[in-house]
Amino acid sequence: MNKIKVVLVGCGGMSGAWLGVAKNMPEVEIVGMVDILEDNAKRRAQDFGIKDAVIGTDMNAVLDKTNPDVIFNCTIPEAHYQVTMDGLNHGCHVFSEKPLADSMEHAQEMVETAEKVGKIFAVIQNRRYDPNIRRLRNFLESGKIGKITTVNCDFYIGAHFGGFRDHMEHVLLLDMAIHTFDSARFIIGADPVSVYCKEWNPYGSWYDRDASAIAIYEMTDNSVYTYRGSWCSEGLNTTWESDWRIIGDKGSVKWDGGGNMQAQVVAEKGGFFSKWENIEIPPYDAGAKVGGHDGLIKEFIRCVQTGETPETVGSDNIKSLAMVFGAIESAKQRKAVDIWYGGK
Repeated sequence: MNKIKVVLVGCGGMSGAWLGVAKNMPEVEIVGMVDILEDNAKRRAQDFGIKDAVIGTDMNAVLDKTNPDVIFNCTIPEAHYQVTMDGLNHGCHVFSEKPLADSMEHAQEMVETAEKVGKIFAVIQNRRYDPNIRRLRNFLESGKIGKITTVNCDFYIGAHFGGFRDHMEHVLLLDMAIHTFDSARFIIGADPVSVYCKEWNPYGSWYDRDASAIAIYEMTDNSVYTYRGSWCSEGLNTTWESDWRIIGDKGSVKWDGGGNMQAQVVAEKGGFFSKWENIEIPPYDAGAKVGGHDGLIKEFIRCVQTGETPETVGSDNIKSLAMVFGAIESAKQRKAVDIWYGGK
């Protein structure tokens, strides 16, 4: 099988995670590297021993020279739309960093263009491929705790980034919550219908704009998902995957976002309190669907080769993005709003 030719666009810090995987895939050839600062692209190429790639600052010029099969879009969120659209219209499959787009209108146009030109457009929603969340989802699908009715999660991390994030509007919702919202959709197996959200910037915050939020979502299966989060919470930080409680009509599960999970189910009803029993959440082999960037990039390349559809395809991931922009709109309007996925 011929090698899949790839042009990587955006040679900042995040690109290293992509190149570290792609460089060790014999079916992939990095044929071009693009950055607005040419020295960044040259430095990345040198760091990863990429010797024959075309390097430049003009993406379309590099595409014309290399005629690639795939674009890895590692640019900043504001550039995702233009890079993806140019890549799709050039006849390339596109795999992009999150978030999918900087607006729902752009996201819809990107998804529609991918369908029109018959190319794969997907997002590297890497936390979906955490082995612990795969184990949790497998257990919930067993039905041991019954029908899921409520999912609550907490994300509290005091992150002193410095740089552009300190000045971003909606910094928590735009920069981080997309991961948690996508995880919620995966855990519940349902999509959002409506949301009520409150954003604020607590006293003592080192961010210019709102860095804390609480959101309540109604989901398509009539469950309720709640999110509480902060980028400026000092002490007792959660994991990056959040702290979760999933409630079913037969029991509950707690997950700390790491390796600690516990479950209790009803053993006997009839008293003021039911009698509960602890049950094991068994190990689960998710096969190739683990490893964050590693698993997702390998899946995407396989789908390019076979014509299959990756799990994080844009037409599905737009629903996670809709949770972000729905929460922002609710916070602005100070009322609950319906979730819009695109279209009329």
